[in-house]
Amino acid sequence: MSINLPNALPGYKHIKRYWDHRSSGYVAKILPGEYYVTYHNEILMTVVGSCVSACICDKNIGIGGMNHFMLPHGVTDKWAHTSASAASRYGSVAMEYLINEILKHGGRKENLEIKLFGGGRIMQNIGNIGQQNIDFVRNYIEMEGLNLSAEDLGDIYPRKILFFPNTGLARVKKLRATQQIVLERETEYRHNLESQSTAGDVDLF
Repeated sequence: MSINLPNALPGYKHIKRYWDHRSSGYVAKILPGEYYVTYHNEILMTVVGSCVSACICDKNIGIGGMNHFMLPHGVTDKWAHTSASAASRYGSVAMEYLINEILKHGGRKENLEIKLFGGGRIMQNIGNIGQQNIDFVRNYIEMEGLNLSAEDLGDIYPRKILFFPNTGLARVKKLRATQQIVLERETEYRHNLESQSTAGDVDLF
């Protein structure tokens, strides 16, 4: 018997979504440079290395979303002259897009709950991009007067994130992948990073 996905909000049909038998739920997989907002009972999933993912929700109405950005706005590096869009590269754009989409669909700024993940130091040969992302997103939250309810940032490991926007629960597992493998995937815009094996306990936020 086929399982029908819930209808995505306008503008999100390109996001990969599927039924996951292990979690008995619908999963939306967020790749680098993407963001997704839903009011359905879906699980949002991504894997970040030096990137940062913001998980944002308004639990009062059960809407939320996730982004995945590579660089803080204005950083010059090896990706600066690629064909990737500003939304793909810059946290300043990714944060605004995600928050504005939630507000557009009924969320209220004063009710937003934000959780931040990522920024691992896994790309040592090209500088600490992870820390730059952390500094940017913390400053952004403070400047915008937003409610940061939890964070798991820094360290040296990539992370797999599962976010439940209806409730605000996030599950995070650190990935013990080799640095070189993750580095190769991040320099290819990290499109296949979720294939890494995992180890260790799941942290709840």
